[in-house]
Amino acid sequence: MPERSVLIASAHGLHARPAAAFTQAAAKAGVPVQLTKGAKSVNAASILGVISLGIEHGDEVVLSAEGEGAEDLLDELTALLSADHDA
Repeated sequence: MPERSVLIASAHGLHARPAAAFTQAAAKAGVPVQLTKGAKSVNAASILGVISLGIEHGDEVVLSAEGEGAEDLLDELTALLSADHDA
């Protein structure tokens, strides 16, 4: 299963607006995607799950996906998390 480690770039972390954009991108992909912070993993398409991780600026998270197009999807999601949506 492909994975990417990502440092969160948004100055205020993964709050509602960037989390919504992230989860929408994960959901439309049609393949299962997991987002992990520390020992906790959630479905990356779940806004409540993503927000429950309490992801802040500079936190490292791991994305993993399985299925056709997983590598390209992880590249897209990594780009979303690597961008400062608060700038």
